[in-house]
Amino acid sequence: MLDIAEELNRWVEQGRDFAVATVVAVGGSAPRRPGAALAVDADGTAIGSVSGGCVEGAVYELCRQALQDGKPVLERFGYSDDDAFAVGLTCGGIIDILVTPVRAGDPGRPVITAALQAAASGRAAALARIVTGPADLVGRALLVRTDESDDNISYDNVSYDSGDCTGGFGAHPELDRTVAAEAAAFLDAGRTGTLEIDERGSRCGAPLTVLVESSVPAPRMIVFGAIDFASALVRVGKFLNYHVTVCDARPVFATEARFPEADEIVVEWPHRYLERTEVDARTVLCVLTHDAKFDVPLLRLALRLPVAYVGAMGSRRTHLDRNDRLREVGVTELELARLRSPIGLDLGARTPEETALSIAAEIVANRRGGSGVSLTGARTPIHHDVTSEPARRIGSVA
Repeated sequence: MLDIAEELNRWVEQGRDFAVATVVAVGGSAPRRPGAALAVDADGTAIGSVSGGCVEGAVYELCRQALQDGKPVLERFGYSDDDAFAVGLTCGGIIDILVTPVRAGDPGRPVITAALQAAASGRAAALARIVTGPADLVGRALLVRTDESDDNISYDNVSYDSGDCTGGFGAHPELDRTVAAEAAAFLDAGRTGTLEIDERGSRCGAPLTVLVESSVPAPRMIVFGAIDFASALVRVGKFLNYHVTVCDARPVFATEARFPEADEIVVEWPHRYLERTEVDARTVLCVLTHDAKFDVPLLRLALRLPVAYVGAMGSRRTHLDRNDRLREVGVTELELARLRSPIGLDLGARTPEETALSIAAEIVANRRGGSGVSLTGARTPIHHDVTSEPARRIGSVA
């Protein structure tokens, strides 16, 4: 549900009752991943999606029912051989969906409210909810948040390894301890998925299945070079939910008027800015400066950083010349192999907007493990993600 945290947080602030359906596990060619959510309020307003349209109607009714009786429910939806347009996934996949009521006075509402507030404000948070197990435990929630002021998580005066823990399952204390530690690990990796655990917190037994949803701040896209192509790339980067920074040493070009949608505009030599700013394994660096005096010192540093993507604009002749210059300053062949240059996929792009689409397509393919080839006639999966664990099927369904 944290993928629609901003909208749900507004509902909470308005005092609305609602029920939220969350994808717990998937199999086959299901269109949405674990964590995707659809919510319905008491007036029947719906937001979000769990299947791209295949089973939304049935899930909507489950939410309405949960609002009435206050009971969480786990439901499985799969392909219908008798009628592909009945309640089922016409794409042939299987999804397990947990529906949770969030009403005034419900015991779990404060924990879910805290999770939505954290995610909506851009703070890292992991929400753990029991999906299968004893009826009195299903739907109960525990929240782990990162506390930037220290490196501890606290829960009932018990210290864990990192973060801040809220809520609990009301069962064996060791269950809360273990799930909090596991959720913190999920959060560190920015992962959403399930874990199986014993009611007493042991990893040996598996009577409980717990869904852990992680919400982390938006990944960074840093665009070096304040040119027209950069303006289009900023717009596409924002569309893909990146926090976008534009950096250029020339103040006449790096202006808010030219890049109104950028989150940040920095007037500084690119390599000096990259030396001092924070990057991580999700950061993408797009070098559009197209000038050796900027490109070489910048790429020398960028190719040695643990970032997700480094791409540089230029013709094939520019690419070969730039590689020679990089070798002269000590960049190794292994480091050069990380460089996507000329930047982008072969779409035949000409305009700034088409070029931005080409670059974004390569970034997505790199992130998700896509081949970049046309799906027509291809034997590759339509949905795949190199950053996710293989889907685990839930053993029992309510």
